[in-house]
Amino acid sequence: MTDERLRRWRLVLGGDEDGTGVTLDGDDSKMDGVLGALYQSETNDDAPRQAGLGASAPRVARWLGDIRSYFPSSVVQVMQRDAVDRLGLTRLLLEPELLSAVEPDVHLVGTLLSLNSVMPERTKETAREVVRKVVEELEGKLAEPTRSALRGALDRAARTARPRHGDIDWGRTVKANLRNYSPELKTVVPERLIGYGRRGQAVQRDVILAIDQSGSMAESVVYASLFGAVLASMRALRTSLVAFDTSVVDLTDLLDDPVDVLFGTQLGGGTDINRALAYCQGLITKPADTVLVLVSDLYEGGNREEMLSRIRAILESGVRVVALLALSDSGAPSYDHDNAAAFAALGVPAFACTPDKFGDVMAAALRGDDVTGWN
Repeated sequence: MTDERLRRWRLVLGGDEDGTGVTLDGDDSKMDGVLGALYQSETNDDAPRQAGLGASAPRVARWLGDIRSYFPSSVVQVMQRDAVDRLGLTRLLLEPELLSAVEPDVHLVGTLLSLNSVMPERTKETAREVVRKVVEELEGKLAEPTRSALRGALDRAARTARPRHGDIDWGRTVKANLRNYSPELKTVVPERLIGYGRRGQAVQRDVILAIDQSGSMAESVVYASLFGAVLASMRALRTSLVAFDTSVVDLTDLLDDPVDVLFGTQLGGGTDINRALAYCQGLITKPADTVLVLVSDLYEGGNREEMLSRIRAILESGVRVVALLALSDSGAPSYDHDNAAAFAALGVPAFACTPDKFGDVMAAALRGDDVTGWN
């Protein structure tokens, strides 16, 4: 085995008597120390497992600085999440000095939002800066692709025989001019152009986002709030955003700033989907032009039969409904399989969606396409 592989195994195993025979020094020794503080436990017959960061905010702050020195950002974020989960450091995130040393990511935002109600005033401004940094980074990656997909669904629904070059529907144009094929030119000579017509700036569709803010949905809440702000920025859409647990709060007035939306949520608590749907029903004024997106794991703590009956009534009025079991990058979500199957039986597709696909799913829903294929 090469020296480099032995070195790596020594760092992974984290002990002097690990069989590798490797002694660490310099930066390797320091790296071993920060790994050991988080992952190496000390046990004996009488004592419980213990880790090495303790409950000291200054010590944790130094550790956060060290891991940023030795590891790339993606690894730092994983280690931070492990520190919160394994060592119970949630309380220390209420310290602004410590919070400013943390590498921000979506998971950290979810943790901060869950602490919002107990967060001291001196920490809130630092927390908002951390959340804003994450939101701006996500917005830079996701906002314009989402708007582009939605413009394609909204602006190109009508057709015209005198399109601008950028609006030409080449597939239909070629099909309509096949008889004009020129063997000499080896191409179709289009005598008739078919294109997409651009609609005005009037509102064309209503979108209602209903977001489950129970604790398990933290990452989905972050992304849904961001997309709510993106949708609200488009004049052709009238966007409403409703957050719910066992109560309902309408955050539509905050959609100018997704950070305000996020701090308007309160992660944790139970779930009453039926109550949320009842509120959303009151927002529907043009059923045939409305898309309702329910972001929830479908664990219903309210009246299940009323929930299903209400979904049926909303569908029968002409509203298109999509249930996103998760809106995140975290992989397969935990969700209520019975309720998901019941939704599907009613004609409501229920599936998890990664953030990069949200624009395409919404575009399909706005066009009236069958979105069950996204499952």
